[in-house]
Amino acid sequence: MPFETAIIERYKHREASVEESLIKMYLAGVSVRRVEDITQALWGTRVSPQTVSSNLNQKIYGKIEEWRNRPLRGAYPYVCLEGIWLKRSWGGKVKNISVLVALGVNEYGDREIIGVSEEAKKDKASWPSFLRELKERGLTGVLFISDKSLGLVESIPDFYPEAAWQRYAVHFYRDIMKAVPNTKIEDVMRLAKTIHSEES
Repeated sequence: MPFETAIIERYKHREASVEESLIKMYLAGVSVRRVEDITQALWGTRVSPQTVSSNLNQKIYGKIEEWRNRPLRGAYPYVCLEGIWLKRSWGGKVKNISVLVALGVNEYGDREIIGVSEEAKKDKASWPSFLRELKERGLTGVLFISDKSLGLVESIPDFYPEAAWQRYAVHFYRDIMKAVPNTKIEDVMRLAKTIHSEES
């Protein structure tokens, strides 16, 4: 009986590693047809398109949801908030989607994506929902860093009344440069960076 269990466990481990490899290929953008060819070459078995596109999709989205909803443990003294536009290919169509992202910097200075909300817009309605989700997952008082997206700066005190907010330095520099003659940009930029390097 122990011998049989060992065999079963070994093959279960092999099946899991094959599935994990397929997921990684799929996420890396390898086409369904190419995944079929690779599985045929590596394991002598051609994986059906349904297994790749349908079954793996379910597993992938399950893992993504699990990651998105994980509790936030530990401190993130700094959190950068950003809304970005990405192109998504789905069913042969390319669509622009908006994604809200929270990049946390932990107590050791390491950066980590701590929150993502897909198909949310950079508007007044989306930011409160995103901030509420971060709070419910355990994010505590921080310094938020962002641009002046509509509704974002106004929403922070509703969920984090003790938190501080700072505008991205690069946006600050851009605004300064718009008001400076070209001949003075280098000097003014040097002075502006000196301000940000001061301790207080």
